[in-house]
Amino acid sequence: MAKLYFHYSTMNAGKSTSLLQASHNYREGGMATYLITAQFDNRAGQARIASRIGIGEDADTFAPGEDLFAKIKAQLASTAIACTFIDEAQFLTKAQVWQLARAVDDLNVPIMCYGLRVDFQGNLFPGSAALLAWADEMREVRTICHCGKKATMVVRKGPDGVVLRDGDQVQIGGNESYASLCRRHWRQAVGDGSPA
Repeated sequence: MAKLYFHYSTMNAGKSTSLLQASHNYREGGMATYLITAQFDNRAGQARIASRIGIGEDADTFAPGEDLFAKIKAQLASTAIACTFIDEAQFLTKAQVWQLARAVDDLNVPIMCYGLRVDFQGNLFPGSAALLAWADEMREVRTICHCGKKATMVVRKGPDGVVLRDGDQVQIGGNESYASLCRRHWRQAVGDGSPA
């Protein structure tokens, strides 16, 4: 029976690596997979999912407002997909997460979403909030803070390395812009303030 999965974590936890490994396992077993990532995140190149450890795959993309139920249904019409993988799932809209849930229920295709749970201000991303509400199964991909505790928060750094408290929720970046921390060190980094 197909399910909607949400694999969540902070930055640099290996979410994309896990996605690519899971897709490889399906393909190695002779089953086709369908990979999708956020259209505007082109750090690894346009329409590509890549990991910091150097592995990557070409992928389809989603844009805000795009109907993902229709997209998956069209893909299924041409290819027998064993599983659909969504990277950067935090950038999905609430409506798109509902479309994914419908695809699981009505098209009987498992969908594995990988993304951040919270932004640099400690707030849920809209896509992540909807996935936390509607996913059939959730799995935390763990990483650690510099102190050795589990990292659950993310800080954004400016070009000078100073931690930022304000700004747009979405800003594409990697290690140069973000650091994963435990809650205690996140509080210290942002001045012990509550989430904005």
